[in-house]
Amino acid sequence: MQFPIHDSMTKHRSQLKLLLLQIRDDAVTCQEELDEFVRYSELEPHQVEVLNTFETPIFEATCIVGYDALLVGGSSDASVTQPEKYPFVDHAKRLLLYCLDKSIPVFASCFGFQVAVEALGGRVIVDAASMEIGTYQLQLTEAAATDVLFHDVPDRFWVVSGHKERALSLPEGAVLLASSELCPYQAFRVEGKPFYGFQFHPEVNIADLTTRITRYQTRYLESAEALTQVLQGLHETPIANQLIRKFVDRILLT
Repeated sequence: MQFPIHDSMTKHRSQLKLLLLQIRDDAVTCQEELDEFVRYSELEPHQVEVLNTFETPIFEATCIVGYDALLVGGSSDASVTQPEKYPFVDHAKRLLLYCLDKSIPVFASCFGFQVAVEALGGRVIVDAASMEIGTYQLQLTEAAATDVLFHDVPDRFWVVSGHKERALSLPEGAVLLASSELCPYQAFRVEGKPFYGFQFHPEVNIADLTTRITRYQTRYLESAEALTQVLQGLHETPIANQLIRKFVDRILLT
């Protein structure tokens, strides 16, 4: 698959500069998430800069100018279904549409996936009955066999996932790449664009997940026993964790 030419394709790895749109309101988790994206992109910390939407809820879509790609992370609290409560949701949508129009590469996980779905014309719903929290096996679609990031991924692989909301429908032009038993839309790309969304967390491993769900247990789980059950059922996720490096190597540096 060929994507439109982007300026970063002529750069050396050490010259790349990425913007991470963060949707988190506590300093500890913000730093953890930044460290996770840096770790799995295999870039240096100074190459990934942060725009935190809780600190800067209003921002221009052109804030991405000068960067080689946009990363969008997850959220511990915010919902794309409540833009009146979280004013940065609409600004995030405009940013993603700007990236799509300009063919600026996008790697969006969890909340990022959901806001991308809504921005491009799909629909996200709250579905607590289908909540995923822990590690889950995904099944690739036929389209994944020819995808830049997924063509060498096994048909089934483990991922870290934590969400109460999911896509009810994907936007027109989105190519479904993976699904799970509880969540039919787990990964997509936009046809002809370097634009990827992941409902799961490619940037998170099970050590990261253990730390985070222990911290936020009361938001997701009803008891300490439920937390223990989740932690005891975790599987390592090396295949999913390779996706960010592949995004850098195969899209930004190709």
